[in-house]
Amino acid sequence: MQVKNPILGLCQQATFSLSAAKVEQCPDDDGFEVAFAGRSNAGKSSALNTLTHASLARTSKTPGRTQLLNFFELDEQRRLVDLPGYGYAKVPIPLKLHWQRHLEAYLGSRESLKGLILMMDIRHPMTDFDLLMLDWSIASHMPMHILLTKADKLTYGAAKNTLLKVQADIRKGWGDAVSIQLFSAPKRLGLEDAYAVLARWMELPDKIEA
Repeated sequence: MQVKNPILGLCQQATFSLSAAKVEQCPDDDGFEVAFAGRSNAGKSSALNTLTHASLARTSKTPGRTQLLNFFELDEQRRLVDLPGYGYAKVPIPLKLHWQRHLEAYLGSRESLKGLILMMDIRHPMTDFDLLMLDWSIASHMPMHILLTKADKLTYGAAKNTLLKVQADIRKGWGDAVSIQLFSAPKRLGLEDAYAVLARWMELPDKIEA
């Protein structure tokens, strides 16, 4: 008897749907959506590409290239959303303000948004942007799961210690509502845990027998 992982199958068939500069351009607000956020250069695009076994999200040596809300369709009712990166992007202030305004509008109004995956570079966790997203998640009762990306850049012991420290800081400041894990796109570390979170938020079983 063969055991299949429904979310893995859906992620592997992910296709680009559309890019939106503002909320009004987003797909119909129904079904299940999971958004991916992170400071520029936190490894967001690499994580998305690894989870979908594709090159859906553009990676670049110039951080902050994602300037739009990019939607990727898994099936008729389920989508992944690549949110604009913030931090190092060398763009004009008016454009940054445009991103911020429409990102806040998306996060605050989207009924189909079921959870937020926040990427933190394990070498530079808990930036000001990360703290803002944590505050928003708790205030909005929005489920959040953190990927400590680029875990391969540290030894396993150092990565584990960082995970435990960040986890303790989050529990102290924001409670137990936020989950967290180690992740590495090149080493494909942490994929199963991330898939389990996506499956739960998108109301899919972890596995089925066929």
